[in-house]
Amino acid sequence: MKEYEFVRVELSTMRRRPKEDYQQIIHDYAKRGWRFVQIFAPSIDGYGAAAYFEIIFERDAEKA
Repeated sequence: MKEYEFVRVELSTMRRRPKEDYQQIIHDYAKRGWRFVQIFAPSIDGYGAAAYFEIIFERDAEKA
């Protein structure tokens, strides 16, 4: 079984650039055993551009 983690990264209002270093987020999660799956932009604002994106990670779930 897998478990998933979703990390939301907000984009700046004017230039639509990430407010956080998304590459560093991916490296940090990889060090903790997570595998990068996808970057997904689910939200569209009034101008047709994403307001944020989510970085999706997965790993094997720990057995209880």
